[in-house]
Amino acid sequence: MINRLCSIIILLLLISCGSTKKENFNIDLIKTKEYLKNNDQIEFTINNPLDKNITNLKFKIDDNLVSSPFLLNNKLGKNILKATFNVNEKKYTLKKEFVIYSSVKPKIYTYKIINEFSHDMNSYTQGLEFDNNNFLYEGTGQYGFSMLKKINFESGEVLEKLFLDKSYFGEGITVLNNKIYQLTWKSKIGFIYNLNDFKLIRSFNYKNSIEGWGLCNDGEYLYKSDGSEKIWKLDKNNLEEISFINVVTNNKVINKINELEWFDNKIYANTYQFNKEVGLIIDSSTGQVDGVIDFSGLKDKVKDHPKLDVLNGIAYNKKRKTFFITGKNWNKLFEIKIIEKN
Repeated sequence: MINRLCSIIILLLLISCGSTKKENFNIDLIKTKEYLKNNDQIEFTINNPLDKNITNLKFKIDDNLVSSPFLLNNKLGKNILKATFNVNEKKYTLKKEFVIYSSVKPKIYTYKIINEFSHDMNSYTQGLEFDNNNFLYEGTGQYGFSMLKKINFESGEVLEKLFLDKSYFGEGITVLNNKIYQLTWKSKIGFIYNLNDFKLIRSFNYKNSIEGWGLCNDGEYLYKSDGSEKIWKLDKNNLEEISFINVVTNNKVINKINELEWFDNKIYANTYQFNKEVGLIIDSSTGQVDGVIDFSGLKDKVKDHPKLDVLNGIAYNKKRKTFFITGKNWNKLFEIKIIEKN
């Protein structure tokens, strides 16, 4: 009986040892630089430790066939190298992620305060934007307290306001063609209102984007952040997500992109990425970060209280040719000029 038991144990051990000899394929990707840029070269092959007979091998990036060595000319940010092949009758699919960074080091900017205005420090600011008549619109967050407001920014008077249902956490806003668009955070739904009276026109749903964070427009398209490194381009008519860019510097992928503003063909953005108060100037077609705005010291100028939170809210005033900046539960709205740092 003991001999039989030992034989069974030995057999199980042999089976176990044999099972470790798997077809352990993976993609070997050789980079020429630590931070890959477009026009840099990569090399790749299949790591085939058991020397299996591989057939029908194909490599693709963005569904385009590529061969090694390959000269990069792809979307900035995260890319996927995909390999498909056969071993006997079995089909394999492997993926390898790599990042393409910007070839431009961002310029550093700072700010000059022009004016300070009163701001409701109970407002958990999520979106900020001016219309053509110089009225300021603000979207706020927090469940049960989210709202949309029309404000006389000079006096602080609220001219119109609308509370969202308590099940929604309000996020970014933008104004286009006498309509105001407002995102919600995790509900994957946004709302379109009449600009004049805040009457609901319709709602829309997110498809591929994860959440609703920031929103802006260029007069033709809307641009939406979702808390990741992506900024989505939306059709203004049906709000479908057409495409996206990844926000990157020369050595970093920037996620947690938050409130957005459009100015001079660039997207200006707040972000949670850094420990200090920072804004980004982003190329809207590539995602390349052209500039970093150092807003340090601005938060020190507002009233300190238990609910005081981060900078969030950036709006460009076309008539005054200045930016307006505030934050979550800040008691001040700052009119500033953005200037290059010496």
